[in-house]
Amino acid sequence: MTMAGQDWNLLSSYAGLLGLATLSVYTGSFGSLKAPRKPKGSTTEDDSDDDEDIPDRISATDAYLFPILGSVMLLGLYLVVKFLGVEWINWLLGWYFTIAGVGSVWKCSVSVTKTMLGPDCWKSYNKWKLLLLNGSSEFISFSLRTPSLALFIPSTLPSILYTFFPGPKKSALLTDILALSFSHNALSIMKLDTFKTGIILLSGLFLYDIWWVFGTEVMVKVATSLDVPIKILWPKSYIFSTQKGFTMLGLGDIVIPGMFVSTALRFDFNKSAHKNPKQAFAKPYFTAAVSAYGLGLATTMVVMHTFGAAQPALLYLSPSCILSFLITALAKGELKEAWAWTDEAEPAESESMSKKLGEPHGSPGTSDFDDPSAGENRNAQDATKGVDAAEVAKRERKNKTVI
Repeated sequence: MTMAGQDWNLLSSYAGLLGLATLSVYTGSFGSLKAPRKPKGSTTEDDSDDDEDIPDRISATDAYLFPILGSVMLLGLYLVVKFLGVEWINWLLGWYFTIAGVGSVWKCSVSVTKTMLGPDCWKSYNKWKLLLLNGSSEFISFSLRTPSLALFIPSTLPSILYTFFPGPKKSALLTDILALSFSHNALSIMKLDTFKTGIILLSGLFLYDIWWVFGTEVMVKVATSLDVPIKILWPKSYIFSTQKGFTMLGLGDIVIPGMFVSTALRFDFNKSAHKNPKQAFAKPYFTAAVSAYGLGLATTMVVMHTFGAAQPALLYLSPSCILSFLITALAKGELKEAWAWTDEAEPAESESMSKKLGEPHGSPGTSDFDDPSAGENRNAQDATKGVDAAEVAKRERKNKTVI
């Protein structure tokens, strides 16, 4: 096709979608970085920062289960859409994402405002704390500062407008706002524990995507039937006209490879001397990974445009992200080190969880069966066997969830 015969509206749409997705991965990766915590007792309670979410670290076992659980959920949605219709499932999911969207946009708004104001200015605002006690111990502790309270009402607007004021252009803009907030928060909280886990996850979902897109109509049917903000849209027009429709990309094609990219950034950060995310540090693995993501997504669009058929993006994103890690590690002679590296949980994470549940850190009350002696025995076994901090923190979170 000659340059004169190119559909520039469609090409501009591809470029916009590519830029939006890559920017989401880039910012979400930096959102996953946390400044090192100060030693306990070095700051007063009033000077301490607001409560932070405890990361959900994904292990190799979780990665093996992802394609299986995803297939069950996808097939279930397909059967519902095919035999029961889309009206009620869109209604139910619509309300779910409306409520979730309020919290997601609020969290992103607070994060952006906090970054713009800077930590010193942020901490100068009054801090409000909600505290529920169970006897003499804390049961729930939730704190926020004045700007967070002020941002709550504006953060409800995207969800309200998306639900109650539908329209092509408005829905596309609001869909992107909600979807990008979901992806940013997911990348900030969901963390792979190792590169090995990331490769298992990307490889499994590589096969998952191929089967459900090329082997069946399931993926395309569900994606085009559900009217919920789990995708980003870009109009097929460089003047943003909605008459020709939109190109779209599912959030899974942002979040799944994005977790691998953010792992690369945290590995670079771990190798830095100062361990401070506010200071510059070398990012060879992250630069390679985010570049590979953009290249893989661009390849997806080229193939889709050439053959005029939907493409499973992970077919191209998974190999490109994996190869970026392997090539960079081999080139730097660090493959063994990078493969053995573990993104360990900070000890403060398990302590924070204990406080929120009203238990002193390391107390025996975290046992599955609420048996103090069993908890003490397990802690002794952990110390004897040298179980690493990441596994101990993860097990503590699971046990407390049961209680």
